[in-house]
Formats: sequence, C-alpha cells, structure tokens
Amino acid sequence: MALHHPMSETKPVYLRLRERIAAAIMAGDYAEGQMLPSVRAFAAEQGANPLTVAKAYQQFQADGLIRVQRGVGMFVREGAADRLRQSEREQFMAEEWPRIRRRMARLDIRLADLADLV
Repeated sequence: MALHHPMSETKPVYLRLRERIAAAIMAGDYAEGQMLPSVRAFAAEQGANPLTVAKAYQQFQADGLIRVQRGVGMFVREGAADRLRQSEREQFMAEEWPRIRRRMARLDIRLADLADLV
C-alpha cells in the first residue's frame, strides 16, 4: 500500500497505521462514502493492538476525514482523498523535496538527468 520510507520505522505504530489507511484512501481502496474496516478487524489484519488502531482512526476523525455513524461504523468523507493528497504534497514539498535536492546536488544529478530516465 504505502511506499517504504527509511524514517517510517522510527514513527509510532499508530502513525504508520495512519499512513497505510491514508494511502488506501488515496488509492481508492477505501472510496469516499465507503465504510472502513472495524477497529478490531483492521487490528487483526495488521497484527496491531486495537487501541493503537483506534488512535489512528481518531486522528482521521479529528482531521474531518472520516465520519462515525454510531452503531454502524466509520465512513470515508467526501473529499478525503483530495485533502490527504494535498496534505502529503505539501509535506513532500516542505520536507522531503529539499532533502532530495541536496542529495541530488551532492551527487551532481540534474533534473534533466531524471527526465531522461522517464
């Protein structure tokens, strides 16, 4: 689902689970309006503690990306995939891209070199 990132092993488990869920929402595996797996089901699937999964889900709820229907389940809100994509784009441009550019400079790699690979 999510791309491997060397720093991901140092992140708390709930954030790694959140990244997996976010990647699935952006990929359309959990479409807008679709019910997410229950906390227990997702915990069993991921081999995680249900309290850890609940913490990841709570963050999505706090961010307005899912809605809870009591007694039924949690559903992906409309626009969640676009909001997640925009947020990840901003994070990439602010945090990851500058590191990549510095490494490219150290290795004397130009953007044109990358374009040739495509």
